[in-house]
Amino acid sequence: MELLLDPNIAYLLLVFTVAAILAAIVVPGTGIPETVALFLALLSGYAIYRLGVNLWALGLLLASLVPFFFAVRGPTRGLWLALSIAGMTVGSVFFFPAATGLISVNPILAFVTSALFAALVWIAARKVMQVSQTKPAQELSNLIGKQGETKTSVKDEGSVQVASELWSARSARLIPAGRPVRVVGLDGFVLIVEEAGVRGSSS
Repeated sequence: MELLLDPNIAYLLLVFTVAAILAAIVVPGTGIPETVALFLALLSGYAIYRLGVNLWALGLLLASLVPFFFAVRGPTRGLWLALSIAGMTVGSVFFFPAATGLISVNPILAFVTSALFAALVWIAARKVMQVSQTKPAQELSNLIGKQGETKTSVKDEGSVQVASELWSARSARLIPAGRPVRVVGLDGFVLIVEEAGVRGSSS
């Protein structure tokens, strides 16, 4: 554990911890980024406890998460992302108190790590932005009016094939399997259908 008290190692741990936290924000629910972030946070916490911390740098790191959130989910994304990366970079470099000089870590290590960290966060976040702005290939509203076929009997639940894909469906009246149907509405990702040629069968 004494290795963690080397300011350079502690700095790298801190950067990796921040990166893992950002990954957990960008890709929630998988459990992997969250687990990695927790493990790295425990190691970083030990280093912080032993080495101390510049409170202003800690505040800057925490504050930088706010523009990152807006960068991923809000407007003016590039500006928010640049602001977040700048804050995280400065906050991590000056995070641990220096016995002498301005920073406690090797300047070359700080420069290279900060540049790589900034580049990776920028690329990853921009990719997420592009994906979030991409329209789905199949607009569900376009399915209304299309015809398909029941693969199971459909009433409160069932399956239909529409536009070459299998969908969950329900109907106001029982429709046996193998019957032609028409999509008349949507309930989330569930299609509301009626038997083709039968009008007024759905509510």
